Amino acid sequence: MGAADTIVVAEKIEDLLEAARYDDIDDLKSLAADGVSLTSRDSQALHMAAANGHMTIVEYLISQGVDINALNDENNAPLHWACLNGHVEVVKKLILSGASLSLLNRYERTPMDEAIGAQKMEIIDAINTTVAQMELENTSMT
Repeated sequence: MGAADTIVVAEKIEDLLEAARYDDIDDLKSLAADGVSLTSRDSQALHMAAANGHMTIVEYLISQGVDINALNDENNAPLHWACLNGHVEVVKKLILSGASLSLLNRYERTPMDEAIGAQKMEIIDAINTTVAQMELENTSMT
């Protein structure tokens, strides 16, 4: 891959992040159809969508197999961002889809720690309720 190809790829990844940040599902799907990797290490699309509470983008990226526990440079996972910014439905979706509640970011804080630090009581309640719901479903299945 030449330098020009690298620039084009970087621009497309930037476009992907913009689509995730601004809740543009059509642009996101178009970029994915053009071959932009949703799962590349460079792509933080799920982080952007989770941080901004864009459920449609979050659901689409999860359906496409994006690593739900991928870490960014600060070791934040998408769940850290959703908790910090108070996006209840996104938090529930991430947990139900397998997001880890025990990942530590660079500051040794879990997603729950971020919710507590930001005084997001509705997030703390959502985490506890969702985990309890999952435990009940697992218990009744065995």
